[in-house]
Amino acid sequence: MKTTLTSQTSASPAAPSSASVEGSKPVTKRLISLDAFRGWTMFWIVGGGAIMTGLQALGHNPVIDTIVYQLNHTPWQGLRYYDLIWPSFMLMTGMSLPFSYAKRSLTQTHREIFLRVARRALVLFLLGSIRESVNLKHPYLVELSSALQPIGIAYFCAFLLVRKSWRFQAAVGASILAGYALLLAFVPVPGVPAGSYQQGKNLVAAADIAVLGRTHEEGWGTVLSTIPTIATTILGLLIGELLRSNGPQKTKVRIMALAGVSCVVLGLAMDPIVPVIMKLWTTSYGLASAGWACLLFLVFYVVVDVCGYRKWTFPFVVIGMNAVTVYMGRTLVPLGRIVGIFTEGPAAVMGSFGPLFQAAALLVVEWLILYWMYKRKIFLAA
Repeated sequence: MKTTLTSQTSASPAAPSSASVEGSKPVTKRLISLDAFRGWTMFWIVGGGAIMTGLQALGHNPVIDTIVYQLNHTPWQGLRYYDLIWPSFMLMTGMSLPFSYAKRSLTQTHREIFLRVARRALVLFLLGSIRESVNLKHPYLVELSSALQPIGIAYFCAFLLVRKSWRFQAAVGASILAGYALLLAFVPVPGVPAGSYQQGKNLVAAADIAVLGRTHEEGWGTVLSTIPTIATTILGLLIGELLRSNGPQKTKVRIMALAGVSCVVLGLAMDPIVPVIMKLWTTSYGLASAGWACLLFLVFYVVVDVCGYRKWTFPFVVIGMNAVTVYMGRTLVPLGRIVGIFTEGPAAVMGSFGPLFQAAALLVVEWLILYWMYKRKIFLAA
């Protein structure tokens, strides 16, 4: 990990930065929407969910109950907002690639950029290993249920396509999803019939046992289910190329809207045959989640970069600019325990307000630390 002393636009906890572009394409303004969308997505991981749970403790109402429901992963089949967070980072990782590649191409050769990308992918993989080893209290070099490791793999794979045509990129992404769907539908293993999507009895779980010697109790797939995450990153790559193109903003908005809606509709239409299951990253889930992530980003793009309403995004930009710090810091630094030393006493006498007070206090401390780093242009990246 390094300390970067200039402003970056990371599209994932450690993705490349957005910047000016080269060649016949115009200099592209900084995508504040990308920073804001990343910060918004991270917000729900680092404290937004706890805030909502604290509000729920004050009394149930349909709005808060619905939000809290959406801020938990689907137990198995289905789709909630929290199931879109990981795909959103995969999408943003791909989106940032055309910008960072164009910027670095001004001063570096393709080989130099390739070596840098390979190093960053390796660092992301190792950061994922550290994070999950600490969380699971056991050393694991390979733990693909951590978002960082699949992001590193998908980031590297997407880079291999960065100089290809959009048609080739789209064909590769579609082929990955189609191939993965066929793999789960038609390949049986001992004790598991082809086309089984039952928790613990499916090809993805069998592959984990064969390769890693273990599976997750909640049914999270790792080895095979990392493959379709590459397709989501490729969609981001396509969107990134679209955003840095010469086309009018209205056309870009229409194309992103069409892509998002098409993916959602196609994914949900497949659900009766190929169920939407995040923990297996089924093809239907890959399509639907990528489509929703695309539409969510589109909202930010229209409001922030097209309409120019930016001031409200600042709290999220502060979070988004140091996403790797937030993501790793939550595991490596016991900030919750430290803050709790000062908040547990007051919270104990606040009754039902206690959980909300503690959640808000921790979030404020986290944000102030990130703000301090932001003001001093300290941005940690792989």
